[in-house]
Amino acid sequence: MRGEVAERGLWAYVAEASRFKRDRDRLLELGNWLEEEYGPVTEDERAAASKELDELDAEHERRRAGGKREEEEAA
Repeated sequence: MRGEVAERGLWAYVAEASRFKRDRDRLLELGNWLEEEYGPVTEDERAAASKELDELDAEHERRRAGGKREEEEAA
């Protein structure tokens, strides 16, 4: 952490941390509002969302690997 702060400067680090906290607070606020509006997320919904994220991660990894292969073939 010290290296990161020294490299960019203390105020840049503080500003980034403040933005991160603000974004996190706003996301929590949205989550709370959605839960009040629609009720809590069920375990089935959570599992389905997790599965969908895993599938998206796998697709992105396939695309990255495919892009690297195409670059190697073109070279």
